[in-house]
Amino acid sequence: MILKSSKKFLSLLIIFLFFSPIQSEEKIDIWKNNKSKKEEIKSIDQKDTNSNKKLNFKIDINKNVNQTIKIDENLNDSERDRVFGVFDPEDYNFNLNMWSTTNADDVRASIKRLKKIKLSKTSSELLENVLLSFSYPPEGMEEKEFIQLKINWLIDNNKKDLIEEFLKLNDDFYGKSKAVQFLVDDSIAQANIKKGCEKIKFIDSNIKDSYLEKFKIYCLVFDNKKSQAQLLLDLLREQKQSDKFFDDKINFLLGISSQTSNKVNDKNLLNFYLSSVTIKNFNYEPNQRTSKEIWKYLNAANLITLEDITDKKKISELELAASLNQVDTEIIFGIYKKIPFDLNTLINAKNLFQTLDEIEARSLIYQKYLLAEDISSKLEYLFLLEELFKKSKLLTVYSGFLGKQLVEIGLENMPDNYKELAEIKILSNQETEVGKVKYNDKILHQSKIMKFYLENESNKKIQKDINKIFKKISKNRKYFYSAKDLALIDALIEDGFKIPSNFDYDKLASKYEVPSNLINLIEKKQNAFLALKIIEIIGEDEPHQLDPETIYFITSLLNDMGLVRIRNKVLNSALPLRV
Repeated sequence: MILKSSKKFLSLLIIFLFFSPIQSEEKIDIWKNNKSKKEEIKSIDQKDTNSNKKLNFKIDINKNVNQTIKIDENLNDSERDRVFGVFDPEDYNFNLNMWSTTNADDVRASIKRLKKIKLSKTSSELLENVLLSFSYPPEGMEEKEFIQLKINWLIDNNKKDLIEEFLKLNDDFYGKSKAVQFLVDDSIAQANIKKGCEKIKFIDSNIKDSYLEKFKIYCLVFDNKKSQAQLLLDLLREQKQSDKFFDDKINFLLGISSQTSNKVNDKNLLNFYLSSVTIKNFNYEPNQRTSKEIWKYLNAANLITLEDITDKKKISELELAASLNQVDTEIIFGIYKKIPFDLNTLINAKNLFQTLDEIEARSLIYQKYLLAEDISSKLEYLFLLEELFKKSKLLTVYSGFLGKQLVEIGLENMPDNYKELAEIKILSNQETEVGKVKYNDKILHQSKIMKFYLENESNKKIQKDINKIFKKISKNRKYFYSAKDLALIDALIEDGFKIPSNFDYDKLASKYEVPSNLINLIEKKQNAFLALKIIEIIGEDEPHQLDPETIYFITSLLNDMGLVRIRNKVLNSALPLRV
């Protein structure tokens, strides 16, 4: 693909055109191979095939993306248009044909399963690397479906930065207007119109979308470019892409008319926003049918109000919206704080809360927590409040608040009977920070050998460490080579290091088995699909949370398919001792 503003500039932007054959690996047996067979895995078949045409990408998304991506000059326009993505496939040991031997139904089924999993940070990153590498679609899948699969995943997972990179690195593709509208609506929902207007750079003549054209017109009004806005509005009317509501609002904002309709239009976020900025004393009552984008905008624009503190139906709707991450949870706790209770009820809260309805019970215990003076009482009410939220299936509203309060109290200040429970709650509601690596040369997979993967230590230095540490460990007759040790050894062999000749790799490897369906993927050279299966296996866990045997067979599979970049991500999480 070429970075460009429109197709008519294609000939000016293609600088270097060339191609090279795609590399393919020899068929292997991952569990019966010895060291010599491990060396054979690295051999590459250099034969060219008619189907193996390859783009030469040089992309660094951390740098300025205004660059040229080199394309095989033998590819015609239709073939070029088939390739979409963000990452250079070579960066993750893939190629353009990474899906060519995989059936479309298998990919669809795997993605469907992954959508049901709350992927860990590592799993999510690996999926990004696989799914968003430039490539041709799987066998039996049209380009339109493949590109939609990528865009839908980005949108469903709120990957705003990657969506922008996708738009910068790819010209015209099916679903482009959907991707742009997502960025626009996200900015509106944050009540940040200036940021939203910056996204109109992605709206070009190839996009025929009335929603985005309307937003472009409003941005011109917002920037006080009223004459340009009027011209575009007239054009939109001629194309019969405008409507009565939009005409009314823009005419009012342009000063053409002095009055505008006071009816709130919540058909979409843009209409709702225009209603909010043109209606005097704007007031809107959201409900369960209100879209999440409108809820977010109301929250960001401070338009959520509760005039009647006794309106339990409205409070319930706000709680539900907060559980869906549409309303700031602080609004909910602010409401709880305002619900009035007499002194006797507050004093006897532990005995009386069960006689109240769910909203009043949560409010009473929350106020009791705020009034508690000693740490034991605070903790008692915090955990009681958690049970009340859990009972009402609103725990997502409370979990973040609970973790924050426990951190403020501090584990060191808590009575011993609360410390263990509090620590679990704190860890479950915040990302675990990666600690500093502590090297231990008495355990192979925690030794200084790991510096090759963690600190880019030189090969020569690592080979010396390998010889030294293996010699030291071999003197300890009680030392047990674990599956994690074997995972490191397997990687070292793959990376060309020499393992002492007295180390019996085959004997240790024979203890472990791998599902036959994964072996079949290796035989069929289905690299990308194998990566998807491994992401499914890792799932919600970080690699270091997996059992040692699983770590070993995952890294061995990745070795045997030559997916060393992905393997290294797994190794760097799974093996080091961090403190």
